[in-house]
Amino acid sequence: MEFKDYYNILGVARDASAADIKRAYRRLARKYHPDVSKEADAAARMAEVNEANTVLSDPEKRAAYDALGREAPHRAGQDFRPPPNWDAGFEFTGGPGGEGMDGAEFSDFFEQLFGRGARAQRAERGGAQAHGAGPTQQRGRDHHAGIELDLRDAYHGAERLLTLHGARLDDGGHLVSQERQLQVTIPKGVRAGQLIRLSGQGGPGVGGAPAGDLFLEVQFKPDARWRAEDRDVYQSVTLAPWEAELGGAIEVQTPGGSTVEVTVPPRWKSGRKLRLKGRGIPAATPGDLYLELHVALPAATTPAQQQAYRALSQAFPQFNPRNTSASGA
Repeated sequence: MEFKDYYNILGVARDASAADIKRAYRRLARKYHPDVSKEADAAARMAEVNEANTVLSDPEKRAAYDALGREAPHRAGQDFRPPPNWDAGFEFTGGPGGEGMDGAEFSDFFEQLFGRGARAQRAERGGAQAHGAGPTQQRGRDHHAGIELDLRDAYHGAERLLTLHGARLDDGGHLVSQERQLQVTIPKGVRAGQLIRLSGQGGPGVGGAPAGDLFLEVQFKPDARWRAEDRDVYQSVTLAPWEAELGGAIEVQTPGGSTVEVTVPPRWKSGRKLRLKGRGIPAATPGDLYLELHVALPAATTPAQQQAYRALSQAFPQFNPRNTSASGA
């Protein structure tokens, strides 16, 4: 996936005002609109211009895009993958779900960054006006934001003070960052992708109508110890060579915070997992915990330890680790 430099596409500076962006978009739209342009690649260029304008004319998307550029700077055309949960903590107008933005087509780069949020922006159309309200009353728009949690929060629930980042335009049309903090109750059993709804924490209503809601989409922080797939959890467990080959009982600290004794079967094989039923993310039907077994070799730093490795090699003269049929893998 190629990185898109939206400022370069519109030909504006990174500190351009909203008026600068609007003028640049209009100029390029007149040049590349397929109905009037003589350019051979007019349709493709117009799609690029529309996409760049979609991001840079929206203060919230622009602020998130700028932050991504600072965190993972890239040049246009370079291969790019956004960091995991890169937009966690950024607040966008629009609720979850909904249809595409006027049927527009966007690049893979845009879809990776804003696809879900962009589609959500029009989710509340037709429902934004309060039931029975007159034209001067309108329910506030829903907002959404991604949040990162520790996997252990899903096991016990938690209270978290979250900082949400947003943006607005000042009187001169320049981007101004803003943030707010919310105390949020994380329910026990929450899953990645689940939405936590905070009633009345979205945009303000008009004419006395109620405020919109804020939807927090849960993602788990990357953790080398474990990962979640729906309600199942996968945990890496390292074995000593003798534990892997001979088997035996070992103690394992689970994501739920408890220590369990597990019996490792002898003759470890690559890819082997041990299933602990019901020890995944809690629910009426909880997920399972899968222990993924790996072998670690101790470093031979003393003469005695080095001699132990030599003795081991002498005990297995026919063993060839590059012959998979002989290695028992």
